[in-house]
Amino acid sequence: MPIPTYPDSAPISLDMHPELHPALSVIEDGISEFTFANLYLFRKSYDYHLSRIGDLLVVSGTKDGKRFFMMPCGLPDDNGVLESLLGSHDYIKGLAERHADANRVRLERMGWHPVEDRDNFDYLYLRSDLAALQGRKYHKKRNLVNAFINNYTYDESPLTPQNISEAFQVLNQWREERTEKDDDYEAAREALELVDSLGLHGYIVHVDGTPAAYTLGEALMKGRSFAVHFEKAIGDYKGIYQFINRAFASVLPRHYHYINREQDLGDEGLRQAKMTYRPFGFVKKYKVVPLGH
Repeated sequence: MPIPTYPDSAPISLDMHPELHPALSVIEDGISEFTFANLYLFRKSYDYHLSRIGDLLVVSGTKDGKRFFMMPCGLPDDNGVLESLLGSHDYIKGLAERHADANRVRLERMGWHPVEDRDNFDYLYLRSDLAALQGRKYHKKRNLVNAFINNYTYDESPLTPQNISEAFQVLNQWREERTEKDDDYEAAREALELVDSLGLHGYIVHVDGTPAAYTLGEALMKGRSFAVHFEKAIGDYKGIYQFINRAFASVLPRHYHYINREQDLGDEGLRQAKMTYRPFGFVKKYKVVPLGH
């Protein structure tokens, strides 16, 4: 179905892919949420609804009882339309740095201001760094990778229609091993079900012939960056996460200059883990809130 014109909206649906995917795939900011696959897979988590304002996309959602909207391609030029959007939502989420800078004065005149949303910054790494793990800064990572290589009999291969069922085995066992059930299992399961339709690519590792880990993601920034949306492993194989991280970076085509490993959502343990890989930088995102907040 076509995307309605604002103020009308419609839930995101799979048949919007031909219209949305080409437009989102050429956005240069590299924000991990702004792909068709990511929006579609997390549509239930945030109750995503879509509208169009000319060539601009409006993604409305809800989190913790608050309404937000995102505009992957930038804010509308019409102040009346922007004020209408601000008046019907609690905040703007995921505004790219360049759009925040360009609209800062304008937003402040309307009584709003952009603030850095550190919990949602995407972690950006050089593909070559993750593939090689060279130097003192990666000493501990190399040790863990070597521990995996030396202690286990393993094989690795791209995810294909022939082995996708084995990724489901990993995901389901990963789910069973977790004590906390508030996670991304449903989105990860649907990603595997729709891997071809959504244009996702991945990698799988077996240990002693048993599926043990997989990773799955897609291209960003016109193919300059690759976003890892899901990475799951099972069992107690020392170094398996470090191994699949390096192995996948090693086989990614060289036109992927960066690997985007998404945000930490304010989780201190996750933040520490992501920082140990020494990010090249961050894809900054801004939250636009009323002045005084």
